[in-house]
Amino acid sequence: MPALVLESVRRSYPGADAPALVGIDLEVSSGEVLVLVGPSGCGKSTILRLIAGLDLPDAGRISLDGRDLLPLPPQERDVAMVFQGYALYPHMTVAENIGFPLKMRGVSRTQRADKVRDAAALLGLGALLERLPEELSGGERQRVAMGRALVREPKIFLFDEPLSNLDAALRTQLRVELARTLRKLGATAIYVTHDQTEAMTVGHRVAVMNKGKVEQIGSPRSVYDDPATEFVASFLGSPRINVMHARASQGVAALAGAELAAPTLRDTDVSVAVRPEHVVVRQSDESAPTHALSFVTKVVATEPLGAETILHLEGTRDAESLNLRAKVPGFFDPELSGEVRVVIPEDRMLWFDRATGARLVKERAE
Repeated sequence: MPALVLESVRRSYPGADAPALVGIDLEVSSGEVLVLVGPSGCGKSTILRLIAGLDLPDAGRISLDGRDLLPLPPQERDVAMVFQGYALYPHMTVAENIGFPLKMRGVSRTQRADKVRDAAALLGLGALLERLPEELSGGERQRVAMGRALVREPKIFLFDEPLSNLDAALRTQLRVELARTLRKLGATAIYVTHDQTEAMTVGHRVAVMNKGKVEQIGSPRSVYDDPATEFVASFLGSPRINVMHARASQGVAALAGAELAAPTLRDTDVSVAVRPEHVVVRQSDESAPTHALSFVTKVVATEPLGAETILHLEGTRDAESLNLRAKVPGFFDPELSGEVRVVIPEDRMLWFDRATGARLVKERAE
């Protein structure tokens, strides 16, 4: 049974060019972590504000464990929010900051101490309980902010880009720790981020948002391997997916001097997308395989990352300019500007309607 339900939720702000949210429908099950990911301004944080009661929707319904949240003030909604800003009291110790919500609820000193100690142990803060916030690192401060939310034992946690203020190395460490902690607790949570790696690491499911709408929701693997729209395919993945444009007519599309079997019989402009890890790089004089798009390009730049190298490729085929990225294992030896053959298997190609961005599926019988 879903713990949190949003039904046809809409929100517009005066003077804005477009609605912040356009008919959002979401369900979050008990014990599930749902990650909202998307570019700035797509409506992720607005959803959290509506759930927390910091803002009200123009239309729609929000319920938690079957209880309508909209008539309730924020303090009665039984949610805990963790922001990207730590918002710690500078004059209070770590223990006092973590235990402050319990103190405001009238929990006894002994019970507070026990809950603070448990939360601190879970977050690796046991040795820091007597320190002030100014004596902590950024990662330690964020742990304290999370501890303050944990001790409340809310029905749902709301995380609004909690790691965005940290440096890259610390963010990598904490996202793994946070994912492990939420799973250990069996917590129900909505987690907002613009970082796709964070989304794939933390969430049981990922909802990809764009322009106030949810474009696709599913497991991290399903939204990556089987994107429903060109936007989802382009937003998820590093380096970014390769997109080539073509014209489909009667089930055939001409691309890079080859005719490909298009998954549509309609005459339409299409996008053909392939992830860099699915671009095969071979010697330029190797023969082209069957059931694949193949052409010769130049290597114009490389990004050696140790375990893998990202190649930036440029070529021209039948007056058509081609710019691609490929991800190959280990280090890449050929000299800069050396020619290579690019092979893209047909079964690795993703097809989208350029006008709507929707995924194209095969319409004719095999």
